[in-house]
Amino acid sequence: MRNNNKRENVLQSRSPCWTTVTSLNKCLSSAPSQAAAVNVVIIFILMYAMYGTWLVLIILSQTHGHCMCQNRTTNFRPNIVMVMSDAFDGRLTFDPGSRVVQLPYLNYLRELGTVFINAYTNSPICCPSRAAMWSGRFVHLTESWNNYKCLDRNVTTWMDMLQQNGYNTLSVGKLDYTSGSHSVSNRVEAWTRDVPFLLRQEGRPVTDLVGDASTTRVMTKDWRTTDIATQWIRHKAAALSQPFALYLGLNLPHPYVTDSLGPNAGGSTFRTSPYWLEKVMPELISIPKWLPLSDMHPVDYYSTFTKNCSGNFTEQEVRKIRAFYYAMCAETDAMLGQVISALRDTDLLDTTVLLFTSDHGDLAMEHRQFYKMSMFEGSSHVPLLIMGPGVKSGLRLSQLVSLVDIYPTVLEMAGVAVPGGLSGHSLLPLLSQSAARPARPRPDWVLSEYHGCNANASTYMLREGQWKYITYADGVSVPPQLFDLTVDKEELHNVASKFPDVCRHLDKLLRSAVDYPQVSQAICLYNKQQFAAWRKSLGDNYTQVIANLRWHLDWQEDVENNEKAIDEWLMTSGFSSEKLKVSLF
Repeated sequence: MRNNNKRENVLQSRSPCWTTVTSLNKCLSSAPSQAAAVNVVIIFILMYAMYGTWLVLIILSQTHGHCMCQNRTTNFRPNIVMVMSDAFDGRLTFDPGSRVVQLPYLNYLRELGTVFINAYTNSPICCPSRAAMWSGRFVHLTESWNNYKCLDRNVTTWMDMLQQNGYNTLSVGKLDYTSGSHSVSNRVEAWTRDVPFLLRQEGRPVTDLVGDASTTRVMTKDWRTTDIATQWIRHKAAALSQPFALYLGLNLPHPYVTDSLGPNAGGSTFRTSPYWLEKVMPELISIPKWLPLSDMHPVDYYSTFTKNCSGNFTEQEVRKIRAFYYAMCAETDAMLGQVISALRDTDLLDTTVLLFTSDHGDLAMEHRQFYKMSMFEGSSHVPLLIMGPGVKSGLRLSQLVSLVDIYPTVLEMAGVAVPGGLSGHSLLPLLSQSAARPARPRPDWVLSEYHGCNANASTYMLREGQWKYITYADGVSVPPQLFDLTVDKEELHNVASKFPDVCRHLDKLLRSAVDYPQVSQAICLYNKQQFAAWRKSLGDNYTQVIANLRWHLDWQEDVENNEKAIDEWLMTSGFSSEKLKVSLF
């Protein structure tokens, strides 16, 4: 791709006539009618006869810009293509994180489009995060509590809105925003998060090197999906008379299921090939600092233990896990590259808005954890890059944004009326100088919340300026955390006790967005009701089924007390700070 760009640049520098014709073609393609196109040709011939190539080139370049701008504000509707990965750390899309692994196609988006360096998930887990992105609403408004409980299947997404307004649409790959999916283990672990026992729910993170230096297609499922998307672009989209919208959902760089742990196993295997490992700069892989287990926040300790990360890890193990994760990101980038190539080869790139993002990140052994389910940067910070007609090039924006902003942004780009009741705000005023003034002022904060497994309390994060404020449950029974990200990028120093005024301000701001104690209480009730109904549905099989979920190794060590702990939990109400003390220490 870069070679093609260089060839075009050389041609432009050597041949003003070639450049003039190119500009003419672009202006003709953007003309709102055939009559207007004829007028452009007549004007071009007259100017060329009178003044020569160079003046024509200057005038045409100005005319092209005006023509496109006028067309976009009236008739022009761009194609929309979104590539959404799973568990991609957003910090890899800008410096210094972007140096650790070669991501040429994300670099291409960054150079020719806009990168948001402070983009966040609205919930650091697959289904609730995607529910927020597809609905444009915070997860507490849609009651997307965990990977099992998300949106109804008849919900109107922004893709539905585009289809209703004349777009030809296709969604392929991982969608994962409606209720009823994911494993039984995953939902039971979420429902029982308040039970005062401590059981490992995941396999210990491991690496798996496959293939050889020529093996490029490791995640074959994603490659098949990418092939479907690119073939659709080449054979269907290129022939359409109306604009199109394409969504491609990838599983990478989410860890693979660890097959050796049985059918209920979670994803704890970081798998790649030597080909992708070559894209990683080993000398730039950092080894994250860890707090002693005794100094960890109680919810973080619970996460570390249930993710099977409380044991000993050598520096070599940690470095290898991180290297494999980065290599998986490189493979993801290559799939994005296939989409870009298909758009270029079909001459659709100049009329297409291309977005790349992810549902959440991956801690990759930061804070002695892998996976997501945490408000730490590795888990909650997501990539968001946008390029296309009307989008500024080479722009690096520091404004705080989140996935709910995608819904109104896409609709506004497509010229579709944005419905009320959304949590998100259009990004178009940040991306384009010609965008209209927003009807609602953009807040200077973002909200993320988490209510699923591997965290034994509902978690709420508010980011404003330099501060990240994290509070739990009812805001009283579990201590909050406060990090100053300007001086503590690794988030190792909780300064909540040093800055009580900041905590009070941020907590007040958080409560203006969500009555989080009430939400937490509602989720506690929901969890008990769901678990009780599930247990009743199993009848006599309950004891056997619950003993063979992902926590089966630890469960078998004390079956009687584990079942008793659940019985007692079902009889209690409200929050209990003693629960944390008993289960952790």
